[in-house]
Amino acid sequence: MGQIPTGNGGNGRDGVGTNPRSGRQETEEERADRQWGELLQELRVAQTGVQILFGFLLAVVFQPRFADLSTVDRNIYVVTVMLGSATAAALIGPVSYHRLLTGRRMKPQTVTWASRLTKLGLGLLFCTMCSTLLLIMRVALHNVVALWLVGAMALWFLVCWFVFPLWAIARNNGLRPGEDGGAPDDESDPRP
Repeated sequence: MGQIPTGNGGNGRDGVGTNPRSGRQETEEERADRQWGELLQELRVAQTGVQILFGFLLAVVFQPRFADLSTVDRNIYVVTVMLGSATAAALIGPVSYHRLLTGRRMKPQTVTWASRLTKLGLGLLFCTMCSTLLLIMRVALHNVVALWLVGAMALWFLVCWFVFPLWAIARNNGLRPGEDGGAPDDESDPRP
């Protein structure tokens, strides 16, 4: 038999309600804890890639061939290293944010700001990847084909990282939670 609805989601726990988007019964703190764990998993993937890419970029300047680069290629390199630095800062920032705010009963706000930093970091990572590819392709090919290849790869990054997720949101926009046959999800929440 079904539970009788109460103001707290029918489970007898104070402050717990059913999230209309996800169907989950959790407090704001429980939800923040869950979202923080999910965000950490995402950051682990992104941070590893950024660290490898940034290490490569830092090593380039010490290679003998670096002195032979044109002024344009050196400028692209400097921009790329600065973008890589900004990307690392944005993707490591959520960890610092969490550490400094731990114990201050601000987990929901921490998740929101950490998510924003992560989104910024992904945008910066897109720019860093494109800039890195541009530098490598210019050095390797010395012709306009480099621009076409980088443009094609930039388009692929945009499709994989942004278009597919936005398409999924648009496709699900009119459906009620769980209506598509899958488990309901609350990732459409604009906060994190």
